[in-house]
Amino acid sequence: MQTNNKVNIFALEIWDDEGAKCTFYTVKYDGVDANETDLFFDKYDAIAAYKQANQELLSFIIYAIGEDHGAVDELFNRDENEVKGLPVQRKVVLDEITYHYPNFPSRLYALKITNSIAILFNGGVKDDETNQKSSLHLIWREACEFAKRINEAIRDGSIIVDEENRKLTNYDGSDEIIL
Repeated sequence: MQTNNKVNIFALEIWDDEGAKCTFYTVKYDGVDANETDLFFDKYDAIAAYKQANQELLSFIIYAIGEDHGAVDELFNRDENEVKGLPVQRKVVLDEITYHYPNFPSRLYALKITNSIAILFNGGVKDDETNQKSSLHLIWREACEFAKRINEAIRDGSIIVDEENRKLTNYDGSDEIIL
């Protein structure tokens, strides 16, 4: 199911690679200035009702995943079909740190490649029980489509996973990944 014609061409680019444990990638549509993850954080940072939750989610991603633990299954435990929803679901304790986000208002969709590489997409406010009923439906479907294309490119060798260096490269070794 194609949810958006823009999904036809997109690039994978590094969003943050400064953490000790995980490199984050994001997707950016061809011809668009901002990547999907920045669009999410910029949008919800500008809405007073979601600013604190937005900052908590950003901190969870940068510190809990990027710096402290990596993209471990315990922190990527909210299954949303082809993608994972962040933040973590239920209470999780890692290295004596408790991560718990009850009734968290938003979701950011992500694809775990390895414990040291994850791809962040877009997201929004979770305003119903399921993604199918939520206003997030189209953004979630779009994230699932990105994930399918990325996983297929990894399977067919178009994208090479370099776990040792925590990076993704094109089949020819270049950093430019266009799908």
